[in-house]
Formats: sequence, structure tokens, C-alpha cells
Amino acid sequence: MKPSRWASLIHSPKNMNMIIVGAGEIGRHLASVLSQQGHVISVIEKSEAMAAELEQAIDCKVIHGNGASVRDLVEADVGECELFLSLTSSNTANMMSASMAKSMGVGRVICRVHPGLQREEWLFDFKGHFGIDHIFSSERIAAIELAKYVRNPDSLVVEELARGKIELQQVRIGEGSSANGTSLKKIGTPRGIRVAVVTRKGQDFVPDADTVLQFGDVVMIFGEPRKLRDFSSKLQGRHAAGQRLKVVIFGGNEYGFCLAQMLESLDCDVRILEKDRNLCDQLADRLVNTTIICADATMVANLEEEQVSEADFFIAASLGDEDNVMSCLQAHTLGVGSCLTLIHRADYAAAISGSGRHLGIKAAVSPREATRREIQRFITTDRYHVLEEFDAALLLEIRVGKGSIAAGHMVKEVEWPSGVVLVGQLRGVQADLPGPDDFLHAGDHLYAVVAKPALKAFAKLLAD
Repeated sequence: MKPSRWASLIHSPKNMNMIIVGAGEIGRHLASVLSQQGHVISVIEKSEAMAAELEQAIDCKVIHGNGASVRDLVEADVGECELFLSLTSSNTANMMSASMAKSMGVGRVICRVHPGLQREEWLFDFKGHFGIDHIFSSERIAAIELAKYVRNPDSLVVEELARGKIELQQVRIGEGSSANGTSLKKIGTPRGIRVAVVTRKGQDFVPDADTVLQFGDVVMIFGEPRKLRDFSSKLQGRHAAGQRLKVVIFGGNEYGFCLAQMLESLDCDVRILEKDRNLCDQLADRLVNTTIICADATMVANLEEEQVSEADFFIAASLGDEDNVMSCLQAHTLGVGSCLTLIHRADYAAAISGSGRHLGIKAAVSPREATRREIQRFITTDRYHVLEEFDAALLLEIRVGKGSIAAGHMVKEVEWPSGVVLVGQLRGVQADLPGPDDFLHAGDHLYAVVAKPALKAFAKLLAD
């Protein structure tokens, strides 16, 4: 069964008080959706015209002001705020307002940044320095969504955890798979991979070592993306693809650049078609294994000249929705195997995703909607975030409390309740699947699949 992605709403015991700074594309979309869900929203927007327009369109409190102004934060009821979202296009403005909100007592603050800053997180702890709970880039989130279809075209569901260091895949056991009729302990799960949930005839359960997999079972596996590739193929009963996928990206903006970076590391032959000569020169300096072609991908003659028809994937990632759709249609007509597109309007993206396959478009990704889903998991007053919900289990993200039973102990020393599978551990910028001899430190973020009857006991082990 496909999981419900944003199940945190189910677990939120009440509507939340939120402040959104910035009413651009992302902020306006979030304010609209969240106010419709019944949350109490205050929006701070520096543009008088945009603030006036938003006030007429959405049921929320709108303040024409500055998110880094103490006066404006107080007017937005920062003292009552439970979730603060800083979503302008300025790194400086977002980090400053988020840091101020945290210092003024807000429980959770989330900050949007340029993808360039997010790429530097391994060099500097921006979150710790500014007191920010979560940093994200809408461009990178959208690129991740697009990359999932290329990395795992045969998987039913693909998600990433722990800053992309750990991946979740959902695959079906094939009739000719060596795993068919074999117990998990005999399959020989590689080090660094977990089998966490099995769905059989519509029913989910958390398996143990003696669970015997059967043809048709849908199995959820976790691990480092590269390691999952071969194991996923083994479960499905097919050979891992030996040849490199050919991917053509239309657009050399930040969306295209982030996507190319991800695909470079996944044994793909990547080409970017970009008509701006200066941008092409910058891309050539920044991307090592990507071919940059200065050409307009909206012209079918250029697609033919660059032999786009030989590509396995054509991904339209320009800033224009119409150009993206039309270039995909042209690429499909030329014979490209799969076409993906970026659509900035969330309603258009939903429509194209629903009917686009008839036009040769496998999927459409909306940066606004992808960002909303990223933020939705923080909309809960529980100690943990529910990332996915299944019939019998939850996929959780939870912080190890300072005075908790588990803190300072090795994984094997903790008496975990039956039905718990640890699938990720995030400490600062380091992420991995925890093994029996790994220590749990206060402040670590754990990812776990937890059977619903075990939830209370599991949370108690990690509580302060």
C-alpha cells in the first residue's frame, strides 16, 4: 500500500499559530493552503502592494513590514507563534528573522535559503549558529523530486531522509526473484541496508529475521542510495542496469544545476541545454561530468541536432511552464523514453501529473507543492515528526533527549520494543544507518519505522 506522505496532520492535536515572512510564490502558496487547513496564520510582507493583495485573497493576518523588525514580529504575535517560516528570496533576511524569532521564544523556526548556501552546510553549521531548526532550498527540493524518477524508475515509492544521505525505496518482490520464498536472514541483507515494512495482500507489518518474503510482497528498504540500487534489483528479480542512463536537462538555472549535480554522482551521462552563453560558461566551470550545450531547447531543430531522441530521460527545468511542457511534447515526439517537467503553478502540476502520461510526460513537479510537503511534516505539536504512515506502522523522525534512557548507550544496549526498526541516524552533518555498536548521543536525530502499538514505549526511551 502506498503510504500517506504527510500524515503529521493526523497527529497534530490542534491547529497551530504560525508566522510566515515573505509572500512570494512559496510564501503565498503556503499561507493559502495552511489557512484553509484551519491554522492561525500571520504574514509579514515588505511589499505594500503584495501585502494588500494577499489580505484580500487569503483569510489570515497580513502585516506590511519587515520580518527582522522586533516591532513587526510583536505585531504578528510572535509570543504566541509555534512555527515560524522565513521564506523570502534573501538568505540574510531569512536567517536574521528566523534567528530573532528563535531568540524570542518560538519553538520551531524554518528558513528558506539559496541552494548555494545549503551546499556549504558541511563547512559551517548555519542551523546551530543561528538557532534555526530546519534549512531548506526550494530549488534543491524540486530537483530531488525530479531525480527520484531517474534514480529508481522501477520503484513504487522513493523518498530521502537525513539530508539525502539515506533513501527509502518501496519495491515489489518479483516471481523470479531469489528473495521469493526466502527468509530475511537467508537473503543476506547487505551492511547498511534495512528491510523495515512488508505489505502483503494490503496489510502492512514490520518484519523480523524469520519473515519469509513472497511473490507480490511490497517491501520497504532503507539505505545509502548507491547500495540500494543492486539490492532493489535483486528483490525485484532483475539485473541491475549496467549501462549509464542518458539524461538531457532543459535549463541551466539553479533547478537544472542542482539536478545535474545529483545525477552526475549516479552514473548518468548528463547534458544541459541552455541558451544563455554566460550561464553556459558558469555551468562548464562548476560541473565536472556534465556536457553543457548552448542551444534553445524549445526549438525542435536543436533537439534533433543534439540527438535528444537517444536520451532515456528528457527533463524540462526552465523557469517557464509553457516552455517546459512544449519541449517535453517535442522530445516525446522525437522518441525520448521518459519526459519529466518542472511546473511552477501547483494546480497545473497536479493536472499534468494526472493526465500527462497521455502526452508522454511521466511526471510534473511543482516547487511550491514540493516545499509545502517538506514543511508539512513540521506542523505537529508532537515530539516526533511523522514522515509516513502505514496501516500498522509509522516512519518517524525523533530527537534523542538529553536525559533520555537511550542517550549515551549503544544501540544494542537499549531494550527496544518489538516492532521497531532504526533506519537512520543524523548527527550534525553526518548521517548513517545505525548498527548495534553505534552510540546514541543527546541531540541525535533518529529515523525509525515503529509499529503503532510500540509508539508510546519507543518515544519514552528517547524522551528527556
